[in-house]
Amino acid sequence: MPERYNPAEFESKWQARWKEADLFKTVEDSDKPKFYGLDFFPYPSGAGLSVGHCRNYIPTDVLCRMKRMQGYSVLHPMGFDAFGLPAENEAITTKSHPEPMVHKYGLNYRRQMDLIGVSYDWSRSFWSSDPNYYKWTQWIFEQLFKSGLAYRRLAAVNWDPVDKTVLADEEIVGGRAERSGALVEKRFIPQWFFKITEYAQRLIDDLDTVDWPEGIKQQQRNWIGRSEGCQFQMEIAAGQDSPGEGLQIKERTPVFEVFTTRIDTVFGMTFCVLAPEHPLMDQVVKMACREHARRIEEYREAAKRLSENDRLATTREKTGVFTGLYAINPFNKQQVPIWIADYVLATYGTGAIMAVPGHDDRDFEFATKFGIDVVPVISPGAGIEPPLPFVTKDGFLINSGSYTGLAVAEAQEKLGIWLEDRGLGQRKIQYRLRDWLISRQRYWGCPIPIIHTKDGEMEPVPESQLPVLLPSVESYAPGDDGSSPLAQVAEFVNCTDADGRLGQRETDTMGGFACSSWYFLRFCDPFNDKQPWNPEIANYWMPVDCYVGGAEHAVMHLLYARFWTKFLHDQGLVKATEPFQRLMNQGQVLSYTPFRKPRADEKLDIGEDGILITKEEAAKLPKDQVFYKWVRMSKSRRNVVTPDEVVAEHGADALRVFLLFVAPFSQDVQWNTESVTGAVRFLNRVFRLVDELLPFYNREWHAYIDMYEATGVAKELRRRTHQTIKKSSEDIERFAFNTYISAMMTYVNELGDLLKKAEDTPEFKLAASEALESLILLLAPAAPHSGDELWEYIGNQGFTFELEWPTFDPALAIEDVVTIAVQVNGKLRDTLELPAGVTNEDIEAAARASSKVAQHLEGKEVRKVVIVPGKLANFVVA
Repeated sequence: MPERYNPAEFESKWQARWKEADLFKTVEDSDKPKFYGLDFFPYPSGAGLSVGHCRNYIPTDVLCRMKRMQGYSVLHPMGFDAFGLPAENEAITTKSHPEPMVHKYGLNYRRQMDLIGVSYDWSRSFWSSDPNYYKWTQWIFEQLFKSGLAYRRLAAVNWDPVDKTVLADEEIVGGRAERSGALVEKRFIPQWFFKITEYAQRLIDDLDTVDWPEGIKQQQRNWIGRSEGCQFQMEIAAGQDSPGEGLQIKERTPVFEVFTTRIDTVFGMTFCVLAPEHPLMDQVVKMACREHARRIEEYREAAKRLSENDRLATTREKTGVFTGLYAINPFNKQQVPIWIADYVLATYGTGAIMAVPGHDDRDFEFATKFGIDVVPVISPGAGIEPPLPFVTKDGFLINSGSYTGLAVAEAQEKLGIWLEDRGLGQRKIQYRLRDWLISRQRYWGCPIPIIHTKDGEMEPVPESQLPVLLPSVESYAPGDDGSSPLAQVAEFVNCTDADGRLGQRETDTMGGFACSSWYFLRFCDPFNDKQPWNPEIANYWMPVDCYVGGAEHAVMHLLYARFWTKFLHDQGLVKATEPFQRLMNQGQVLSYTPFRKPRADEKLDIGEDGILITKEEAAKLPKDQVFYKWVRMSKSRRNVVTPDEVVAEHGADALRVFLLFVAPFSQDVQWNTESVTGAVRFLNRVFRLVDELLPFYNREWHAYIDMYEATGVAKELRRRTHQTIKKSSEDIERFAFNTYISAMMTYVNELGDLLKKAEDTPEFKLAASEALESLILLLAPAAPHSGDELWEYIGNQGFTFELEWPTFDPALAIEDVVTIAVQVNGKLRDTLELPAGVTNEDIEAAARASSKVAQHLEGKEVRKVVIVPGKLANFVVA
């Protein structure tokens, strides 16, 4: 037995034993409660794991280990999100094929996860690029297609000219592709979509049923963007540039519709705006005079070069062009100028807005820039001139005809009825959420199982022919025209449908988020070749009880997985309506990273104020040219610290304990490898303490400990043990791992102090035996190698993973005395030691009897006495 923590002597030994015993294999027992713990599906990169990844995986492992010891059937699997752009781009860079590459990378991830002692059930593992997996991704696609929730249409898409693929809006930052950094272009091509908008309201409502961080819930609510309001028609009239009295309408055109959540402000409409991509724009150009038409076309071309995120940025100056045309406000028959502006999107709402600059910040900014009238129509009260813009949900109407004087809510109701009675519009609910663009013009993805027949129909591939396999090709880089590499593979494209008719396969592949939208279900029954999962098995395990990963996936993966789960529920394939009951987001691990000051001609990356360099490069430059920043640890920044490095220097358990202790789970961590030595010192102390406790150890203590009433040091020893069991159990459950480790450190110190008072009595020896086993078992989830090593050292067999988690006795955990703080007018005047369970009356009496308190009460009127039972007494005096 080493007198200190020496990981080189035993950590690899226990990893080999765990593997030989198949220790972490899931045991399904319907008589036990279940616990499904899951980490986000990782993409295996060539850089391998960083210690930042470990901050995700180790805490989940601690929780799953405790649950197993508490008697739960635990499902704790891991696989690899292997399809998609990251893998394909890396394969192109390294001049390799993505299939063997992602398999190799995944095996390296597995090696590293084993190295840090994570208890994954590898028997259930898979890659999303495995045909046996993506067969069922295709099957789910076909169910969506048959239900009308997967469809293909011509769409304006975000085109990445570097990666040569379509991007979702969420994959664009600052007008550039998040991954390649290229300026995004707009193109119109046929695309596949999932109709997630059909589930918009359910996706909002069911957020109230899950235990997620409120910030993530709010991000999803905002992304879905539910709005209640009115939608009504406006007619376009061709008129003069400045309409005057007696303006004659020259020509009627089809009406356009606007949606507003503030119909009460409709009398303040002084202009309206169409999106550059609005369906009526071609007619608007024809109706406009030549000069206006030229300006409109130039503006539309400029808008194509901007991403929607850029167009909606609140910090961007408003731009637009006047069309020379006017629209009629149906409520007062006044004509308002029609503008084209890119802050209105064709994909949101109707693609047109009524603009009320008196009561909307964006409209006010636009009107101020272009000299458009601003008319206030809402006031905080009678006779009060509102400041402009007056943006409020309350108030009273002014300058609004017969509706003047009405409260906002009453006016909204009456104006909505007026619209509907005249057939000009309706009250309705709309959502900002748009359908999920799923198709990619790339090779490395799940093939879309659709056949295009010669007569123009689209048919799903017969289920008996699934999976549609990716063909093995030598060249898989996308074409310069954006066409999928699969389109060049004739033997893949040409096929026959179920009726033997000639057709062509769909050559787009699905984006990677499709594969990660159901993997948690496949883990329940991973090798079923008859169905994606056995519903009985999935209904036992689902939903995932605790899902752990980064907050950056709030409106992509998490939203898409919820949508697919709800659809699969509607199909009767799973009872769960939500995939993840509890969600925990870990903080980032930051690395102190060098940057070089840029030269005048150098272009900076988005969000950067310097040029990223290595530490070796920094050492060669003048000090005034280099600066350091704490930035997220990542392969692209070349600042990764791997678990291999830390384990080699300090050990796996030390890394685990350090990452648990260094900060609250959700907070960012500034990485410093030298700080891991603190965890090493703690583990050294544990090993020494076990050695010190061993002479008192009686393996049969369970049978005898309740025969004795502990007193003195033995009683205090049992109290500290049961208090630590309680706190450790509660802290792990609530992801307070830093205070769990802190409690263990305190317990170790307390045990050391109590051992100095050791008594040669049966009560003390039994209490010490209980403490020894509790120490090892409570520490085992955090430091499993050390836990098993120490368990074996004290003469026991088996693995701590299979032992029972200690339970606490509330009566034993209670202190004999409590410390009461006594205040006068909120200022501390004394502290009292009183028996536990003391009544409020006794607390007040003892406080009044204190000479330190009495001198501050003498001659004064006590107006109130506030008692916090067991903690505080506060006298409020005149």
